[in-house]
This record gives sequence, C-alpha cells and structure tokens, in this order.
Amino acid sequence: MTEYDHEPIRGLPGQLPAGEHILWQGSPEWRNFARSALHTRWVSAYFAALAIYGLATGKLVAAAAAIAGGVLTQGLLALFAVLVARTTVYTITNRRVVLRIGVALNKCINLPLALIGSADLRALPAGYGDIALVPTGRHRLGYAMLWPHARPWQLAKPQPMLRALPDAANVAAILARACAAVVPNEAVAAALRPAPTAAHGLQGAAA
Repeated sequence: MTEYDHEPIRGLPGQLPAGEHILWQGSPEWRNFARSALHTRWVSAYFAALAIYGLATGKLVAAAAAIAGGVLTQGLLALFAVLVARTTVYTITNRRVVLRIGVALNKCINLPLALIGSADLRALPAGYGDIALVPTGRHRLGYAMLWPHARPWQLAKPQPMLRALPDAANVAAILARACAAVVPNEAVAAALRPAPTAAHGLQGAAA
C-alpha cells in the first residue's frame, strides 16, 4: 500500500466528471529538476570555491570540510529531486490543470483552464522546459504550499509551475489548445507558442 493507492485515477483526487478527459499527464525529470529548481550547479560552484580557497590558503581541514559538505548537500538535493519526480503528477484535461504534489504530504491543486490568464514557457536544454501558469483574479494558492512547483520570486501572487517537463514544447501546445477551446486567450497561446528559432525560443520566459 502507498499513499496514492486511494486515487481512482493516477494523479487525480476523484473520477472525472462527464465530458472531461485527460489530454496529457507527466512528471518532472529529476536531473533537470535538480538543476533548474534546486540550482545544484550553483551549489557545486559554491562548495568548490570554498574548497579552492581552503587549499590556496593552506587550510586543508577547511578544504576537506567544504568537499565533504558539497558531496553531502548534492546527495540530499538529488534524493529530494528523485522523490519529487516520483510523487509529482501533472495532468492537463480539457477543463483544468491538476498538480498532484507533495513528498511528505500529498495534495492536489486544481486550476480551471478558464482561470488561466496567461502562461509562460521557459525552455531548458534537450527539449525540457518549465511552464508557469498565471491565474486570473484572487486565489488562495500560497507560495509555500506550491514550492517547489512555484514560479521563483512571485511571493505576493504565487504562480503554479509545471517543472522540468520532457518535450515541453509539445506540452505547451496541448495546454494552449485546451485553453483556447475553453476561453479563447491569445495571451496563453502567444506565450506558449514556440518561436521559429532553434531550441524552442520562448516568449515571456519564466523567471
């Protein structure tokens, strides 16, 4: 038994109502998630700088501690990224976007397509990417509740973010078509439309 065995449909809190169907489901890829959301490269650079400084100044104990600290921190971040990838399911239906998130305590966040005012695609290497959703009007989504599935630095008005998606351009196209079918929204379509340049150029990239 796992905490997700109660789900009638994977990633969803209940059966789909009549007329609603799944268009796409996916999860973050843990390596890209670790790099883009947990900034593991910056963490490595920080501990490497500490180690180099320790060696340059003859403080071998400090250098060794920096190396050990870097290895331990990277291991913990990698473990967290793997757990996030295993417990997260993003779902796009013809009516809403659902985020099943949470490593320790799972929760489902439902965002009706009609309430998505705009969306931004940030391209990552090898076809991966993040999609930030900007809800219209007031909502009760807290940054702490969403993190790490939240657009960085948007603390006052948190924005859900689908992170480290494989084939992100295709997911963006699916979302744009779904939103257009519910409420024609050029802001969403334009932001998610891949630019006619290499590497899936983006418009209004997520911070």
